Amino acid sequence: MSTTTLTEDAEGKTVVKDGDAVGIVAEVKNGTAYVKPNPDITDKLYVKLGWSERGEDTYPLQEEAIDTVTDDEIQLKKTL
Repeated sequence: MSTTTLTEDAEGKTVVKDGDAVGIVAEVKNGTAYVKPNPDITDKLYVKLGWSERGEDTYPLQEEAIDTVTDDEIQLKKTL
């Protein structure tokens, strides 16, 4: 099982799930990305990402949800 350690270089990258922008990485603290969510994502996706409820400015992105990291994007796994 591989892990993805994120650094400040990930700040500003778009987080993508199935081709749709979930949000933008606002900050990385201690290897965890905090995502400012796209206001159009569904409640179902909030639950799948482990984000309990709407209303927070940013949400932590669980490392196990990440599939790949490119120069511009963090792509999430097809199945969460």
